[in-house]
Amino acid sequence: MSTPIRFAGRNAEFFSTLRGRINSYFEENNIKPTGNWKLYSKTIILGLTLGGCYLGIMLFPESSAWVYGLFALMGITFALIGFNVMHDGAHGSYSSKPWVNKIMANSLNLLGGNSFNWAEKHNFNHHSFTNIDGVDDDIDLWPILRVNPTQKKLWFHKFQHIYVIPAYAIAYLSWIFFQDFTKYFAHGIGDAKFKNDRSAFQHFEFWGAKLVYLGIFLVVPILVLGPLTAILGYLTMALTTGMVITIVFQLAHVVEGVTFVTDKIEAQNNNTTIESIVVEDDWATHQIKTTANFSTKSKFLTWALGGLNFQVEHHLFPKISHIHYPKLNEIVKKTCAEFGIPYQENGTFVSAVRSHFMHLKMVGNLA
Repeated sequence: MSTPIRFAGRNAEFFSTLRGRINSYFEENNIKPTGNWKLYSKTIILGLTLGGCYLGIMLFPESSAWVYGLFALMGITFALIGFNVMHDGAHGSYSSKPWVNKIMANSLNLLGGNSFNWAEKHNFNHHSFTNIDGVDDDIDLWPILRVNPTQKKLWFHKFQHIYVIPAYAIAYLSWIFFQDFTKYFAHGIGDAKFKNDRSAFQHFEFWGAKLVYLGIFLVVPILVLGPLTAILGYLTMALTTGMVITIVFQLAHVVEGVTFVTDKIEAQNNNTTIESIVVEDDWATHQIKTTANFSTKSKFLTWALGGLNFQVEHHLFPKISHIHYPKLNEIVKKTCAEFGIPYQENGTFVSAVRSHFMHLKMVGNLA
């Protein structure tokens, strides 16, 4: 990492108290913090849905418009597998067995991404340094989007709440065909090098998985359906996936009320070099201030989104499977209230989406 990050807060009692209560919950109920039949059944359902969509696409006649509906459904399923299966596997919370977590994390390779890049980008950079400008790659959307008021404003940012829709739609294509390769050749994210080195097998895995993905989801459909239908279908799938994953992830950290951290503007004004970025809060409090939940009462969204509507709990306890978040939510809220730490949550999915677009509009118009 080019700029060291230091959490200056000393509210250690908050997280130690919270962690003790969470541990007690699992001990008293004699349950494991990893996944159980609820997660495993979801994995089967989503796997069968993906396979069914693919088989249906292969069986539909080339001229049928219904084939594009299946491509769109396959795009949604891509996102849901990422939310539920890959995400828990990558954090080591899918199973108590490391090899099972590895397999589930590697499901991302089948979906066009790269599990090594994801682990470095998401598990380390994003979870450790959430919403810290220049470090958290998940909010590094400039110059396309200005999500942090301290980022340089360009003239077109005042329209970002409008053009963000097509930008989000192409996010998946940008991820698998551009960003993955940029990170691979740079062996890092921006100025920060990866924490770990790729093994010889992981180099082979990167290229092999990309070729297998293209073969399954583009080459074979071209051979069966013809180039036009297959390419249009693939784009339908990819744009659907991009829209779903970007909207869901943005609702956690780029909404009204969340905190962003940067020292860039101050350093530029003083013509000084940043030696370190100092975060006022302790790590746990920082996670809560930079994260917002949404629609936590919706059982359907909790099932479909792999608990990503409980992002506060996920950021505090990423190694606990998302199936436990509704119960943890009660404990976290109570502890935050006791320690006077604001807990941010949008009541519905619609209100969270509105908050996201209002944030983009506000930041896009600030001087």
